Amino acid sequence: MSLANGLYQDRSSPLHRVPAGVKVLALVIVGTVVFLINDWRILLAVLAGVTALYGIARFSPRVLWAQIKPLLWLLAAFFAVQLWLNDWQAGLVVVTRLASVVLFAGLVTLTTRVSVMLAALERAMTPLRVVGVNPEKVGLAFSLVLRFIPVIASVASEVREAQKARGLDRNMIALSVPLIIHTLKMADDVADAIEARSYDPIEKA
Repeated sequence: MSLANGLYQDRSSPLHRVPAGVKVLALVIVGTVVFLINDWRILLAVLAGVTALYGIARFSPRVLWAQIKPLLWLLAAFFAVQLWLNDWQAGLVVVTRLASVVLFAGLVTLTTRVSVMLAALERAMTPLRVVGVNPEKVGLAFSLVLRFIPVIASVASEVREAQKARGLDRNMIALSVPLIIHTLKMADDVADAIEARSYDPIEKA
């Protein structure tokens, strides 16, 4: 199961009992803090801490590996770019940041039912109606992101395998362009489907 199929797995653990709103807030905080840290040693400590949380949540190493495996080639590409432009330390900073956020996001989705998470998000956004924010639209956007993470990871894997057969698996342009085109096409199809159904979250509000 990837972050993707990222879906709740029932366990009897302390993390499963933490309220959804607290976990979503923690994800926002972690996602913000890691991008404020530039020391790769501290980031490695953060990554080790996130990894340890999987044990606390009673997930096996196999589940942990499944969260990060689809992104390995992307992490390798980021590291290579930073190594070329800067040095290995800059590459390690970028990779540990992304890995920490992905693993923590995976942990949140694995320990929280999506419906509960979205409900908590909408409740948290309700006070922002006075400044024009529509909680239902935010919830819809968030649910689409969760839905498409696995799809995009799957497409990325398919593109990589196809380009590998052509001997282009190390060519970042050959990997990135088809993925971007597929992603934009999917986004366009989803937008058309929503419009065809005349779905308007504002009316629900």
